[in-house]
Amino acid sequence: MRQFVLKVHELCNLACDHCYVYEHADQTWRDRPAIMSAAVAQRTAARIAEHAARHRLPAVGVVLHGGEPLLLGRERLREMLTELRSTVGAVTALDLRMQTNGIRLDEPMAELLLEFGVRAGVSLDGDRAANDRHRLYRNGASSHERTLRGLALLRSPRFRDAYAGILCTVDVRNDPIAVYEALLAQEPPRIDLLLPHATWDQPPPFSSAGGTPYAGWLLKVYRRWLSDGRPVPIRLFDALHATADGRDSGVESVGADRGELAVVETDGSWEQPDSMKTAFHGAAATGLTVFSASADELVATPVMRRRQSGLAGLSPTCRACPVVARCGGGLFAHRFRTGSGFDNPSVYCSDLKGLITAMATPGPSELPRSVFDELASGGGGADAVAHLTATQEAITRSLLVAAADRLPEATWSLLGEIDEQDPAAVRRVLAHPFVRAWAVRLLGGHDGPERFADVVAAAAVVAGVDARITVTPRDGRVHLPTIGVVTVPPGVTELVIGAGEPAGLTPTPSVTAGDLTVRLEDADPYRDCHDWPATGTLTAAERLAWAGGLRAAWPSVLRDAPDQAYGLAAGLTTITPLAADPVTLRSATSRQAYGALGIALTPDPAALAVMLVHEFQHTKLGAVLDLIDLVDPGSDVRVTVGWRPDPRPAEQALQGVYAHLTVADMWRRRAGRGEPGAEGHHLMYRTWTTDAIGHLSASGALTTAGRRFVDGLAATIGEWPG
Repeated sequence: MRQFVLKVHELCNLACDHCYVYEHADQTWRDRPAIMSAAVAQRTAARIAEHAARHRLPAVGVVLHGGEPLLLGRERLREMLTELRSTVGAVTALDLRMQTNGIRLDEPMAELLLEFGVRAGVSLDGDRAANDRHRLYRNGASSHERTLRGLALLRSPRFRDAYAGILCTVDVRNDPIAVYEALLAQEPPRIDLLLPHATWDQPPPFSSAGGTPYAGWLLKVYRRWLSDGRPVPIRLFDALHATADGRDSGVESVGADRGELAVVETDGSWEQPDSMKTAFHGAAATGLTVFSASADELVATPVMRRRQSGLAGLSPTCRACPVVARCGGGLFAHRFRTGSGFDNPSVYCSDLKGLITAMATPGPSELPRSVFDELASGGGGADAVAHLTATQEAITRSLLVAAADRLPEATWSLLGEIDEQDPAAVRRVLAHPFVRAWAVRLLGGHDGPERFADVVAAAAVVAGVDARITVTPRDGRVHLPTIGVVTVPPGVTELVIGAGEPAGLTPTPSVTAGDLTVRLEDADPYRDCHDWPATGTLTAAERLAWAGGLRAAWPSVLRDAPDQAYGLAAGLTTITPLAADPVTLRSATSRQAYGALGIALTPDPAALAVMLVHEFQHTKLGAVLDLIDLVDPGSDVRVTVGWRPDPRPAEQALQGVYAHLTVADMWRRRAGRGEPGAEGHHLMYRTWTTDAIGHLSASGALTTAGRRFVDGLAATIGEWPG
């Protein structure tokens, strides 16, 4: 055990209605002494010192808790701190903390904390309106002003070293940004956002089955915190970032860390962490006291051993979950349900999964400024596009995690095993554009989970993993993303994956043209996601025509779009052949299929080059918009553009600007070589783009990031001669 919480005072001067000590299931406080006696304090200090010495712990933490610990008064508090420093501090480094409401914190008390090196955390739920929902005196009066007075002391230069941070219990009725700003205004060294203690018997307030109100609330704070540059550590977010990197969370509420915390009550009882009081009366009890048992004997009890069992001690549902290593099953107490005890997921399971999933999706601060500015010029080389590709893979993974409850557990487990053995194989398959297209349809209730087996089978083939996977053939065929189509005999619903290619495989055709290698996706059942129909399976002659067309067009891309060519080669993986239109050229992209373009083959290599570059601009901008709002989501402004007779929504106008800027540049370069008609095309596209940039800039629809982005496009045009 490395952390010890000492309940030094059983009573409190507030009557917070969300307090787990007084308002929840456990009421053992009623039978305990109000104050921890000197004898209990001495024996507790001796037990902690004994444990630290036996295990040669370099440091231990002790938190003075309650009730309200400052009700001890200065003299009793001095005696207790002296005992702890002299006994525990003699054998190991002692990190002394206190959790308080701050009401009785005055200068003499703050001097005492400073003298003994105690750092105080203060409970505050936000601005006055938020704090007054729960943290009131027994007569209903507000405690907010008195708490702020205590915080003002801790913020002062004299007492800053005694300031540990702020603990805030989340109430989803409060404005998350207002709460965040109110907490930040107190200049805390750290913020701890606490989910209100709840169980399956007593669910969280304002929650519903499958709903994620707490994830939604926390994510608003998280995104703002990221955009502010993480001005202060927020414990929950930092813990989840740590588990994402495979590190310990450092907290009990998430992650698979061993439980290393014990509580000593005012009567000397050894107890499990305080949060257990929310489960049932006596839930925290161990049957031991500091007079009857050492800390080692406490650790050996069945209840503490289970707390230290990590992932092995979780329910089967948790162990099969793809984010189990991140959330660790949530706080132990939050798993309780009458009948099954703690052998359940957290009552916050949906919220934790939603929060982890969204945090795994790259946010605005995760697009480096240099990459943003490069893309805002209209260009984007291989490195910039590789960054977008990585974020798109993260989004696809997040979508799959969000859909995990709808997918077979055995197949999930197999994908996890493959990901551990050969993560590059899983990355390759998840990067296939139409995996995300299917996942979006699944989450929207427009498709079923059958495609997932195809995805996992493809990953197994790429990784060379032996597996038997139940699949759902379509017309006797199973499509393996990035690999091809497996034809199976009638009635066969199992693919046997082993060394080499599966029996009956027809590989997806691919073409290499210089630096560009693309798959010609003519069989994926989710490829038909454009506004023009896809072709059927290509004939041998059609595949040859595509190969010839792309090889003829690629030199034009290199010559006429040098700022886009290498980014295009890095990010474009798939072309869906579209049916020919006898009237006009046809090309398209889908926001949910990054890396894929839909194109109807044309015999004109110069026109094909323009279509490749034009459509990939839409792909890049769509990836940026997945991360950053360039247009105010609440704006209904429409913008006049030259390429359409009707005004367009601002985001669609921005998409047109981004694509047409590059087309204008291609025709500019062609005009410079004296190609017939090129100057007219250049002037048309340049005028369209310049005018639309002006209309967008004046529309009021752009965000701060959007204005920076559009200014970058304008600067690029400004550098062109003429």
